[in-house]
Amino acid sequence: MLSTVQAYIAQHQLLRPGALVIVGLSGGADSVALLHILTRLGYPCVAAHCNFHLRNDESDADADFAQQTAEALGLPFRRIDFDTADYARQNGVSTEMAARTLRYEWFETLRRELGAEAIAVAHHRDDNVETVLLNLIRGTGLSGLCGMRPRNGHIVRPLLSVDRHQIVRWLADRHLPFRTDSSNASDVYRRNFVRLRLLPLMEQLNPSVRDAILRMAGHLTDVEAIYRNAIDSHRAHLIDADGRISIDALLRTPAPQAVLFELLTPYGFTPSQCADIARALSGESGRSFVAPGGRWHLLKDRLHLILYPADEVSADAFPLAPGSELTAPIRLSLEERIVDEAFTISRSPHVATFDADRIALPLTLRRWRAGDSFVPFGMTGRKKLSDYFSDHKFSLLRKAAAWILCDASGRILWIVGHRTDNRFRITSKTRRALIVTQR
Repeated sequence: MLSTVQAYIAQHQLLRPGALVIVGLSGGADSVALLHILTRLGYPCVAAHCNFHLRNDESDADADFAQQTAEALGLPFRRIDFDTADYARQNGVSTEMAARTLRYEWFETLRRELGAEAIAVAHHRDDNVETVLLNLIRGTGLSGLCGMRPRNGHIVRPLLSVDRHQIVRWLADRHLPFRTDSSNASDVYRRNFVRLRLLPLMEQLNPSVRDAILRMAGHLTDVEAIYRNAIDSHRAHLIDADGRISIDALLRTPAPQAVLFELLTPYGFTPSQCADIARALSGESGRSFVAPGGRWHLLKDRLHLILYPADEVSADAFPLAPGSELTAPIRLSLEERIVDEAFTISRSPHVATFDADRIALPLTLRRWRAGDSFVPFGMTGRKKLSDYFSDHKFSLLRKAAAWILCDASGRILWIVGHRTDNRFRITSKTRRALIVTQR
């Protein structure tokens, strides 16, 4: 088996000779075999164990065994303890997902700390079969049906070329002990259900079903490479520098919903959201969608789908007083001047000049709200901001990004960078001017 694993490592260029490798060591047969194999092949290893504290004393016994195994091989050993159940509750995820997240985050932290080249985990051929089936059950995209990759970033899987039976037999021939996780006998967890109940039923129909699934995954990996190339080609001309997706160009692609799914899932949008967005393409402007976690928003404008990060639509208010300067979220300065014969009014759209005696201080910078209105400079009648935006063909993104400057009474003074309110203009009676400059 050593030669099989070594050939697989070389074929996929998983590890460089002499480069440090962190090996995830649970204490089970797969991880024990991985550690022994990599050590015998001459790779410098650090054994890393996560105690998830899900099986009481059994978890602690696993941790002790993992440490003893590393020490017997003369290898450095690292261990971390997690309250996995509490993490799962706080984050609203399954115990399986919590353990996976905690494990890989710690592995990556450890890799950076030690300057290791890779993190080796003990997934094998049977794990890969189970993963394909689990992804199929969940309703995955094409990528999920390709199964596990030999490499995923810094994560490498040297044992994907061998199965569980080969691993256990290799350990037995060398009298190498390992721990057995009692939870593997329970079909409560999805992966265990697939392993213990679903796969045996499928093998009744086709005794070689595992090989058939992996062959299919291999074929789909080639298909996925072609598909990914096509998606990247579409991405280049569908999304512009401002994060806008042309609806017309999207609808001209061979499969708009599939392309949309690939464009939006990297931003955290779910498959069901992508389907809702696809249905909204021919609808009215104004619909908005928020990716889980709230980090990314999407607006449907007339001609575009507009992506923007959540911090661009912050609803916070920011105070501004004379002689002070606001540096975030935008940079504004405020000063007072006496209006005399030498005084001139700047015509720059980034400078607003007001009659200071008509304004209640301090000023406040905020986002616009439904129902906001002002008297546009040069006019006498009140106008809703929403109508002003429509008249001046503001896109949904420009409206969402607009900043409004108000006085202490809540009256709107300025749509920053665009239009001031006529009620506070400089007149022949003005004695003091308040000047706001956008830097």
